[in-house]
Amino acid sequence: MRFADSHCHLTDRAFRGDRAAVLARAEGAGVGRIVTIASDAADARDALALARAHEQVWCTAGIHPHSVNGGADGGALGAVRDLAAHPRCAAIGETGLDYYYDNAPRDAQRRSFGRHVELAAELGLPVVVHSREAVSDTAAVIRESAGRVTGVLHCFTGPAELLALALDAGWYISFTGIATFRSFDAALARDVPRDRYMIETDAPYLAPVPKRGRRNEPAFVPHVAAALARIRGEALEQVAADSWANTARFYGLNERGRAAESRPGEDLQERGPRP
Repeated sequence: MRFADSHCHLTDRAFRGDRAAVLARAEGAGVGRIVTIASDAADARDALALARAHEQVWCTAGIHPHSVNGGADGGALGAVRDLAAHPRCAAIGETGLDYYYDNAPRDAQRRSFGRHVELAAELGLPVVVHSREAVSDTAAVIRESAGRVTGVLHCFTGPAELLALALDAGWYISFTGIATFRSFDAALARDVPRDRYMIETDAPYLAPVPKRGRRNEPAFVPHVAAALARIRGEALEQVAADSWANTARFYGLNERGRAAESRPGEDLQERGPRP
């Protein structure tokens, strides 16, 4: 079986000492596609360097709502646009809204989110969206961008109304290790069509059962697939195949460039933990 980790953070400092071993373990676990997600412009640069050096890795370029500044990052988005032009960059993001932590002013988050969506439309790329305690404003962006941009609601935990809206707009849904938790609303995973969901680790965060309490990594994504298989009443092989194909379709991986200009000696700027 082949698995795809559609969303992780390989540039995080948690992988500083053993990133090569992490990639080797992923390969050993059958994880043949990994998308490492950017949190700001500098992180996007590092993510692209990693994607250029490893054939199984792709990246995104964007500014996480935690990293948005009061000016809504107009200047930083110029750097994001430049990085997104590389064929190993498969999407814009991670962008969105986080009203739980409120690490940035909400109006600045909304402006930044809107600018990311416009950039995705301009470049013909999908958008990776983080939404926490911001259902109404996220829904508004989905409605406004319908027909212009395809997005994914990553680490999805509800509510059902947002799920229905996203699916109606042609968006995708991605599930993390939270799907292995007792508190997870299993109906959410059952209600997504076979061709519209992806699986992810969000590593190094959100390790799935039975790896809870450990640093998460892409090699653990089969546990997410197994949880969805149980919830959906499908074979693990089916979930693996569907999520593999959906990840390739959403990110356009079959059309993106292969690893180029490998820089095995290039140092990455280690990213700090997100709250």
